[in-house]
Amino acid sequence: MVGRVAATPEVPHATLVLGSTQPAELPFPDAVRARHVEVVRRRGGGGAVYLEPGDHLWVDAWIPRGDPLWKTDVSAAAEWVGAWWQRALAEAVGGRGGGVVATSVHRGRSLPGELGDLVCFAGRGPGEVFVGDRKLIGLSQWRAREGALFSSCAYVRWDAERMVELFDLDDPTRAHLVDELASAAVGLSEVEPALGDLERLRDQLMTSFPSFSFDASGPSGSAEAG
Repeated sequence: MVGRVAATPEVPHATLVLGSTQPAELPFPDAVRARHVEVVRRRGGGGAVYLEPGDHLWVDAWIPRGDPLWKTDVSAAAEWVGAWWQRALAEAVGGRGGGVVATSVHRGRSLPGELGDLVCFAGRGPGEVFVGDRKLIGLSQWRAREGALFSSCAYVRWDAERMVELFDLDDPTRAHLVDELASAAVGLSEVEPALGDLERLRDQLMTSFPSFSFDASGPSGSAEAG
């Protein structure tokens, strides 16, 4: 059986990632072709995510059933992912002399609201990280008999317009949607400039992952162990 593992895949070009249950007709074909956007579908549910090279950090983490991080309760299963991100964010900022980043992890059931089923960063899901009421880390999970895959993402800067322009909507509806989404999320560099260094943040996440453990009181474990 494959053990605990994490990876930070990168997209080679603009990509619209649909949730597992979203309709294939959501993106407008002419807009997708004009901007040379690849449309893919992830295994986890939730709303769409738009990616361009260098504008985000995407992390996939696989936890096998029976691992100390495994939880049967879907609502609680991803809380360790949010705590893992919180730890990495604090270390990345602290190492660059930045300010304290006050974040919270959503606990309990998913709360998609009016737009969360359409756009990932518009809702609130288990394990997702927030700065105030604005989402900083989006997350989805896919569960199988062997374990669970957690996919999480943070943007350098939040810009919903790039994604919404791809949707098959009339102009007034599209403009209204962009306005509604403007305050739904926030980018890493908008919270703290030091977090715009994706390579450093990626290193913090990957260094702590092999020995990361989690309980109700929060993250623990030594980055040197493992």
